[in-house]
Amino acid sequence: MNRALRVLATPLGRISATVVAVYVLAAVLAPVLAPYGPDTGDLTRRLAPPSAQHWFGTDSLGRDILTRTLYGARVSLLIGVLTVAITAVFGTALGALGGFYRGAFDAVVGRLTELLLAFPYLIFAIGMMAFLGPGFANLVAALSLKGWVEFYRLARGETLDQAEREYVEASRALGQKRPRTLFREVLPNVLPAVSVLSTLRIGYFMVLEASLSFLGVGIPPNIPAWGSMIAEGRGVLFIAWWVSTIPGIALLVLVLAINLLGESLQEAYAPRSKNRRGFGRPVVGKVR
Repeated sequence: MNRALRVLATPLGRISATVVAVYVLAAVLAPVLAPYGPDTGDLTRRLAPPSAQHWFGTDSLGRDILTRTLYGARVSLLIGVLTVAITAVFGTALGALGGFYRGAFDAVVGRLTELLLAFPYLIFAIGMMAFLGPGFANLVAALSLKGWVEFYRLARGETLDQAEREYVEASRALGQKRPRTLFREVLPNVLPAVSVLSTLRIGYFMVLEASLSFLGVGIPPNIPAWGSMIAEGRGVLFIAWWVSTIPGIALLVLVLAINLLGESLQEAYAPRSKNRRGFGRPVVGKVR
């Protein structure tokens, strides 16, 4: 049984994968599933409670919460996937090169990562958004400027570990060039840990996006986003709980499912890494 099927072999893996798949399908089919337009409002129906006409109620402008929640899923998933794709490729490449070749390059990049780690991620992202301005592309850029550090540290640690293995020494003894050894022998053994971290970081970046949108420095207000929807419902929480509660629950369930899927994936790659309670450890590799 391959590792992907091993993830789906466990109840937790199946449930989390199903939930994530439902969210992805709902986001892709949002224009078809949404009963109204994301910006279609009816002031005569403002703050209407959940009903047959509006399953999740309406907001202060009479916009359908179900519709905006579906469109908000597109924003969160796109931000999470795009940011992870950029940071994983960039950080893994730097980490693999630094861990395999060492030298001045590794020292310079290592000092840069230490500098970036000195800043709390949310504070760093707020500062970058204040500099770049709100917008989808700027938000991805702001999150990526620091997000690659975790992938760099993980890839570097895994590469250092793999570089000491016998098969690397054997490839050198056979006269294989170092770049070929890195990309054909070492990197495939580093990618499993990177894939686990990538899955876990999708949920993390989604929470960061929602936090920035909640603070008003993330996605522009004209684009439905879960963070801005939660922020909008703060003032009417006791009279219209659905405005902020529905998108908040949507974000909570999706991030939880992604994290559980990541832990199931980690367990598939390292089935013996369990703690006393039997759950997979959140640490996915050696960091040096």
